[in-house]
Amino acid sequence: MFDVGVAGLAFGVVVLAELPDKTALAGLVLGTRYRASYVYAGMAAAFLLHVVLAIVAGSVLTLLPTRLLRALTGVLFLAGAAFLLLQRPPDEAAVARAREPGGQSFWPVAGAGFSFILAAEFGDLTQIVTANLAARYAGQPLSVGVGAVAALWAVGALVVLGGRGLIRKVPLGLVTKAAVLVMLVLGVLSLVEAVA
Repeated sequence: MFDVGVAGLAFGVVVLAELPDKTALAGLVLGTRYRASYVYAGMAAAFLLHVVLAIVAGSVLTLLPTRLLRALTGVLFLAGAAFLLLQRPPDEAAVARAREPGGQSFWPVAGAGFSFILAAEFGDLTQIVTANLAARYAGQPLSVGVGAVAALWAVGALVVLGGRGLIRKVPLGLVTKAAVLVMLVLGVLSLVEAVA
């Protein structure tokens, strides 16, 4: 059964975690250098694969006893909040050193977008958050998956198609603080449920 509330929560948390992420900056750089629609196609496919892997990982976590699962997801949400607070903001020079596509035809550009996102997102905060949400809402893997994919695709579209203007309009520090707050709340709620 699909739960719009769970999908909306997943969407919001993943958007907040992804906007200040290095992957968003990489999409921005690739989208300003190459045909944006080609870059986006590769990114979208990689995001979908990562969400599927995260949902599977989160579903495996649900095999743990309920209290242990709540405690683990609480600790992981708190760790995600700490990670966001402690990470250095990505710099454009680091992203520019990423593997660049070999031309303007579809497959090389989409392939570069796919391979970069595949490598950059593996074990990334948004993948961990998605796995946590899948574990927390064990009966709603589809809802979590749809929300997370929609969030990643939306952020990908914003950065690839929106270009540099987005960076000037969205204060990434504020987005990071909002993501930290949401993860802290989810972490504390999970820990309270584990103890109660």
